[in-house]
Amino acid sequence: MSNYKNLPAPTPEGGLNRYMQEIRKFPMLEPEEEYMLAKRYLDHDDTGAAHKMVTSHLRLAAKIAMGYRGYGLPQAEVISEANVGLMQAVKRFDPEKGFRLATYAMWWIRASIQEYILRSWSLVKLGTTSAQKKLFFNLRKAKNKIGALEDGDLRPEHVERIATDLNVSEQEVINMNRRLAGGDASLNAMVGSDGDSAMQWQDWLEDEDATQAEDYAEKDELDARREMLAAAMSVLNDREKDILTQRRLADKPVTLEELSGQYDVSRERIRQIEVRAFEKLQDQMRKLAAEKGMLATA
Repeated sequence: MSNYKNLPAPTPEGGLNRYMQEIRKFPMLEPEEEYMLAKRYLDHDDTGAAHKMVTSHLRLAAKIAMGYRGYGLPQAEVISEANVGLMQAVKRFDPEKGFRLATYAMWWIRASIQEYILRSWSLVKLGTTSAQKKLFFNLRKAKNKIGALEDGDLRPEHVERIATDLNVSEQEVINMNRRLAGGDASLNAMVGSDGDSAMQWQDWLEDEDATQAEDYAEKDELDARREMLAAAMSVLNDREKDILTQRRLADKPVTLEELSGQYDVSRERIRQIEVRAFEKLQDQMRKLAAEKGMLATA
């Protein structure tokens, strides 16, 4: 997809208005055209088709990026990160799933922006787990929910409530609150000086009702668990792996009767192998989860 170098790019010198004017020149795609372009890229690695899908969705990426202007980061860079997420979405988009590219791309765009924000805020050890990322993007909403609107440190009861709701330690809540209140670029800094109309940076954040942060955390954890599952499967022999996959991991599980025919053993023997394989897998998942500091729920 080398022709992405030909995409218009937002720059501080060029101005965002000029960039927005440029990307409006690219037409939106009709469903049928989008489907055919996606198939051409998926089946034939047609980079021209991929380029057309990307350019037709640059406005979507820019719109989502504008929702993150409250983090005090250069808007041109945020848009560029949004475009990176859009490109990743196009690479992975499967038109046979039945939904439009825009629906699929929204997650990738937001995830790319949020990763950039976490990197830029230099949150050493404060954004390394799914729960901590969720805390970063949801602390303000959690404070508003329980009426914790005071400046400075949170009350102990508020710390406890937020830690419980967001599944992090109380110390993580305290550290994050202090960092956001007076760290790299305070979200509490005032924008404007028109009395009652003055706003804090944090008032410009993404819609509080949006669920992208929760989706991000859940997707992040799901990916980690999938990686653990793949690693844990190594403790099984080929027969155990095949039987467990067909019985518990397939979209349409195979019956004991079918597997008994495949392996020329009784249904009861297949059941025994399945149960034993699942127990071995669970044990290995717990070990890997303990090593990674995750709670095993397999």
